[in-house]
Amino acid sequence: MVGLGYVGLPLAVEFARAGLRVEGVEASPARAAALRHGRSYIEDVPSSEVAALTRARRLTVRADGAGLGRCDAVLICVQTPLRKTKEPDLGHILAACRALAPRLRRGQLVVLESTTYPGTTDEVVRPALEESGLKAGKDFFLAFSPERVDPGNARWKIANTPKVVGGINPASTRLAAKLYGAILARVVPVSSAKAAELVKLLENSFRAVNIALVNEMARICHRLGLDVWEVVGAAATKPFGFMPFWPGPGIGGHCIPKDPQLLSWRMKTLNFEARFIELAARINADMPSYTVSRVAESLNRGGKALKGSRVLVLGVAYKPGVSDYRESPALDVMHLLAEAGAKVEYHDPFVPRAEAGGRSWSSRPLSGAVLRGADLVVILTAHPLDYARVARGARRVFDARNAASGLGAGLAGKLERL
Repeated sequence: MVGLGYVGLPLAVEFARAGLRVEGVEASPARAAALRHGRSYIEDVPSSEVAALTRARRLTVRADGAGLGRCDAVLICVQTPLRKTKEPDLGHILAACRALAPRLRRGQLVVLESTTYPGTTDEVVRPALEESGLKAGKDFFLAFSPERVDPGNARWKIANTPKVVGGINPASTRLAAKLYGAILARVVPVSSAKAAELVKLLENSFRAVNIALVNEMARICHRLGLDVWEVVGAAATKPFGFMPFWPGPGIGGHCIPKDPQLLSWRMKTLNFEARFIELAARINADMPSYTVSRVAESLNRGGKALKGSRVLVLGVAYKPGVSDYRESPALDVMHLLAEAGAKVEYHDPFVPRAEAGGRSWSSRPLSGAVLRGADLVVILTAHPLDYARVARGARRVFDARNAASGLGAGLAGKLERL
């Protein structure tokens, strides 16, 4: 397992739990050392389980790829970030291939799990590995299988989430399906690695486009004097042809903001404009700015200007119940508020410290004094908090996540929602 982050570590543990011997390669020496000492840094993977598997030698961890040649299958689970130009950065994938190629041996299966644009497995990974002198599909086998990890999801875990696999040839697909079948309830083979790559981008583009639609609907409802949460909730009672998505201050996490852009970039190289994806990206990217404008309106109604006001943000993680704040829209909102002259603090029980726009913050305790000291409390992540207490103790509350749903009675003029 090359890369032991949010994708690689849970997958490595699942294979080891099933009785396979797993060698993990983690480039961060600090992370590798933590795992060797039985300490997990991923919330969904208990340290006790890591410790038990390392003691049993079902899971071994190295900071280099020296042992890759011993493995029957090598899964690459490294990051694929975007450059500032919105182009994909495949540096981590290429580094993994360079580490593996000199050690590649006949009969090995290599599976790329890192989310990337259609064609990467055939056009980038295959030639990089064939520098070993071995031929893909003949001497070794190569496939793509998109990760479907949802941190913090108590219902859908690796074992019960269907897994898509697509190889560069039928034999590669069969072997990859057999490998994942050792730990998964259902494997879904597709015709090619490129098809599997596009499956992942469709999944996340679907989410990004629908989130953009409901974010625009939130702005429409505000102009019409309607409650978007009521409108979406009522529409969701239709038992067919509708799936509810909910608005918010933007989109976050490592996947939804990035993955559709991978597809958009790829299509531009083929002289095709992915118009839905581009429009959705613009709408979602504008939501932090729109949220700040609504915050300013709320303060004005309370007789305060945004500049100089004390604003307490609740939640900076990109989703409830996790500590991951990568690409969180809360960071953009906090940065914009600070740029406008507001005095910004935050509370997040999962994120003790955060950085955004060159600024650093530390989570404040959610005490009565902190609540009373804020001119406005802004809910940006719907963590499990006592929102009734928040509403009672705060001067004003702006809820961008409908976290305080049901507390409206008796709070007229004090509680506003996106």
